[in-house]
Parts: sequence; structure tokens; C-alpha cells
Amino acid sequence: MFTVKDMMTTHPHTLLRSNSLEDAKALMDEHCIRHIPIVDTDQALIGLVTQRDLLSAQSSCLEKPTLEEFSVLDIPLNSIMHENVMSISPHGGLKSAALFMQKHKVGCLPVVNHGKLVGIITDSDFVTIAINLLELQEEVEPIEDDE
Repeated sequence: MFTVKDMMTTHPHTLLRSNSLEDAKALMDEHCIRHIPIVDTDQALIGLVTQRDLLSAQSSCLEKPTLEEFSVLDIPLNSIMHENVMSISPHGGLKSAALFMQKHKVGCLPVVNHGKLVGIITDSDFVTIAINLLELQEEVEPIEDDE
């Protein structure tokens, strides 16, 4: 059985609760990620900020920018982060992780071992798994001749 450890991203990009929305936006843009675990100085998971959270916190780009919009990016992450984040052990099964994410409609699960963040598994990881399985299936399926 494959476990979360086999497919998770190790050493995910993280921020502290004191970091700002601007820090989160820059990190997401730089690394093309949509989820940032928020940790304390001991790497214990204390929250999660998503791209959707950032979009909700910012004013619409269709509106005229105001001075308030510029100060919004200075807001610390602890004011918008999700607390009581669902997480999984690295020894959890991939199928159970996928079913859990589907049932709870979440795009990622931080991976925690002995109270410390050790990785993250996202919906993008499951798309990669699906692609790999489809490629394997194509390799073993016989090609039908129409002759």
C-alpha cells in the first residue's frame, strides 16, 4: 500500500503567523503554490493560508485602488489563517487521504509527524498520481488491430 509519505512534498514552504499577506502572496507567486502551512518557530503546524484566503482579503482588482488596499497587504497572517487545520500522518494511506480531501472539500492536507510539519499533500499531487496510473495503463493495454 502506498502511503502519504511516498507522494507528499517534503519541506513545504511555510510562514509564521506574524508574516503578512504580502509575504504570503509573494511566496505563492514565486513558487506557484496555493497553500501555505503556518508554523511556529518549532515547526509545529498552527494554521493554513490558501490562495483563496488571500483573494478574499484583497479588494477587487476592478475597483479603484485606495490607500486602504495597500495597508491590507500588511495584515498579519494570524488574522486570516485557518486554525484547527485537518492534517494527516505520513503513514496514512493515499486512498484514505484522497477520500478525506474529497469528503471535506479541501485542497491539501499538511503532513504532521510527532507534532511537527514534515510535508504537504495537495490535490495537484493526486492529479500527478492519476496521470502516472493512466500512463501505466496505456503501457499494459494491448493495441487492437482492426485487420
